[in-house]
Amino acid sequence: MDAIPQYAIVGGIGAGLVIAVLLGWLLWRRRGGPELKQALEAVAIERLQNVLVPDGMGGHIQVEHLLLTGQGLVVIDAKSFAGTIFASERMAEWTVIGKQGRYTFPNPLGTLYDRVAALKQLARDVPVAGHVLFAGGADFTKGRPRDVLSATELVERYRRPEKEDLERLLVAFAPHWDRVKAAIEPVP
Repeated sequence: MDAIPQYAIVGGIGAGLVIAVLLGWLLWRRRGGPELKQALEAVAIERLQNVLVPDGMGGHIQVEHLLLTGQGLVVIDAKSFAGTIFASERMAEWTVIGKQGRYTFPNPLGTLYDRVAALKQLARDVPVAGHVLFAGGADFTKGRPRDVLSATELVERYRRPEKEDLERLLVAFAPHWDRVKAAIEPVP
């Protein structure tokens, strides 16, 4: 049996590492990459991720991102589809046409509104809003539903307050935020 040359083994390991790094980068980009993370950090006074919120009917509903902002609580469902997106509030499925072809996904607004309703039951005296956040590369040329935002629009709408206002808001929102945190569970 012939021995495998050492350069072939090293080359195979190197190629495997390159493929692993590339796949990791693609997965990271698919989940929103730095744009999404930076937008969430720019607006959140505090942030919870992947939690279960009581739904008011004995069950739980999963919330991807829950932010405490200067304007109250904000529920974020993040999407990282690139291409032209055809969507409306009444469509059961939204369509993406991009470099990877044409595909559909369920309208996310119904479940977003369920998440917002569940949180409103917990935080009765604090405003609760919800948005589907699309990372860069999403183009809504035929119109965009009202609760869909880009990362830039999220930052513009919920910009973190100045220090003086922040301290006042923290005092006002703290008991409600604490009640929400006490009621939620991490996603298993």
